Amino acid sequence: MPGSTPDAGRVFDWLDAARDTRRRAGLTRALRPRAADTPLLDLAGNDYLGLGRHPEVTDAAADAARRWGAGAGGSRLVTGSTELHARLERELAAFCGFEAALVLASGYAANLAVLTALAGRGTLVVSDAGNHASLIDGCRLSRAAVTVVPHADPAAFGAALSGYPGRTLAVTDTVFSVDGDAAPLGPLAAVCRAHGAALVADDAHGLGVLGDGGRGAVAAAGLAGAPDVVATVTLSKALGGQGGAVLGPARVVEHLVNVARAFIFDTALAPSATGAALAALRVLRREPGRPARTRAVAAALHGRLTAAGLAAVRPDAAVVSVRAPSPAAAVLWAERCRAAGVAVGCFRPPSVPDGVARLRLTARADLTDDQVAHAADTVVSLAPEAAHPGG
Repeated sequence: MPGSTPDAGRVFDWLDAARDTRRRAGLTRALRPRAADTPLLDLAGNDYLGLGRHPEVTDAAADAARRWGAGAGGSRLVTGSTELHARLERELAAFCGFEAALVLASGYAANLAVLTALAGRGTLVVSDAGNHASLIDGCRLSRAAVTVVPHADPAAFGAALSGYPGRTLAVTDTVFSVDGDAAPLGPLAAVCRAHGAALVADDAHGLGVLGDGGRGAVAAAGLAGAPDVVATVTLSKALGGQGGAVLGPARVVEHLVNVARAFIFDTALAPSATGAALAALRVLRREPGRPARTRAVAAALHGRLTAAGLAAVRPDAAVVSVRAPSPAAAVLWAERCRAAGVAVGCFRPPSVPDGVARLRLTARADLTDDQVAHAADTVVSLAPEAAHPGG
């Protein structure tokens, strides 16, 4: 090859050692393409309300692609903002009870945008130890001073915020993606107000599942529309599509439009995904019973798993977590479930902050009682002996 040297082929030899280390620890990951018509019963994805294949949602995606094109054509500040984006922002903000919304290409980008725009050098960010990777990365990229506090501990937030002379933010998931437990948003907001801190809450797993009609965990805590609260959401879970959004005071959104690099320099969310999210939101408004059904499915899964002696964490929303004895055991357990026709998630380090591997089951509103029973029974019957307490 032009410009190559005899040693050029060895530049990435270190990757082989890294690969072998992952294999020995049972931490190898691989892509697994799925067919459109897979027969698997899916309890691994995040389509909590069963809207990903809803005909109104898919028709809206197709219609938007035909009208606006396959992509947005540019960033939001160039040619990427369509009437669909503006409509989705208005309706999403109104539904969730916030003054304004800003749609981005993903929930990950939404968290990066908020934290890098609202924090910086001289700012203190206090972050829950269980927060999602996107919040962690946003904290790192913000260049703020970051203090990580014990999980779901408002007093620890207060101690970290106390006495800091500059601008402060507290950052938390509303529902944590690993164990599915909910953050104590009310007490946490009170601590923030006592110390003059803003609260940034990632409601990715709360929107569409918690709150009146699925308006989210922030709304359920009575914090929607508060002048000192900003929420981020994803459009890829309960709304069944793709994308993310920031919800908050209008002046926060205006600030993001002007300074948030994850917004300014990223191509806008595709019209098809924007139209799909808008249609899904309207289905949710029209059918407010879907969130309650999702929670009922999660409770039923948890009940059957714990009755069989598995260490499942009580779900506060749609996520049901089941502890595994080791990363390798978790992988084998998940593979056996898949072979039996049930897809479940498999969480291992570094995705789990406490280092404990888990299976992760996600409830869906469109699952029948028979499907719920079959999925739970499959997980139980294929569990390694060591997954049972005392096993």
